[in-house]
Amino acid sequence: MSGPSANETSFETLDVTVADHVATVVLDRPEAGNAFTAVMQGELRDLWTALRSDDDVRVVVLTGSGDRAFCTGIDRNEPFTALGDSPALYGTSNNFMYDDPGDWLGPKSNNLWKPVIGAVNGMACGGAFYLLGECDVLIAAEHATFFDPHVTFGMPAIYEPMKMLSKMPFGEVMRMSLTGNAERISAGTALRMGLVTEVVPAADLAGAAADLAASIAANPPWAVQGTLRAIWAAQDLGSLGGHSIATALLSTATDKDALRSGTEQFDSGGRIEPRIR
Repeated sequence: MSGPSANETSFETLDVTVADHVATVVLDRPEAGNAFTAVMQGELRDLWTALRSDDDVRVVVLTGSGDRAFCTGIDRNEPFTALGDSPALYGTSNNFMYDDPGDWLGPKSNNLWKPVIGAVNGMACGGAFYLLGECDVLIAAEHATFFDPHVTFGMPAIYEPMKMLSKMPFGEVMRMSLTGNAERISAGTALRMGLVTEVVPAADLAGAAADLAASIAANPPWAVQGTLRAIWAAQDLGSLGGHSIATALLSTATDKDALRSGTEQFDSGGRIEPRIR
């Protein structure tokens, strides 16, 4: 059963469009480097939750407005209280008892198990990794850069590098986190380390993301979502943990009608013309 469409909701900090089973989500605060606020955090939580039950949406593309930044993390110019009712990040209490300001920013944190493509259109730093760490595939514009400035400003990098361990080699996460503002990872270096899967000219980024999304959306959604859950399960639980739930995922995600149709297409000799990359 299809739930409320993402198109039915207006947002203050996001621009959301849905076409051909793809939702394009744009972080829309270009004047602030698309930094997130409590309002954006709440709107992303509401959006990811709505997309869970929106059967018209099979794939999401997440990007930033403009060409300067994907997201520059938390907006340090705004007194930040997570969702309006939690202790402020920069409060006076010097202890471990405050809420993570990035809670609920990412799709996986909101139990959205549809593919999310992150299209990095510029700087991605600090709190941007709450989002990038929960994307399924990342592509980048040639001028995109990645860095984590926390330690430069006297704050330990905690949640963000934890998110990025699923995207980057251990040594690269460590180096990025410990060097702070002293180094930035280029799009080319991000491609070599496997952080992103493709780098394109800035003018081609939106088109590349749309093409990738369309190729995924063309596949039966149950098969796609089951595959997504299986890969994340293996990533998070390890090989043995992943195998322990593999049978349940396979039985849940197998669509007999789609399987029959795929078999008929295979037997007919019809083939999709693949893109070589």
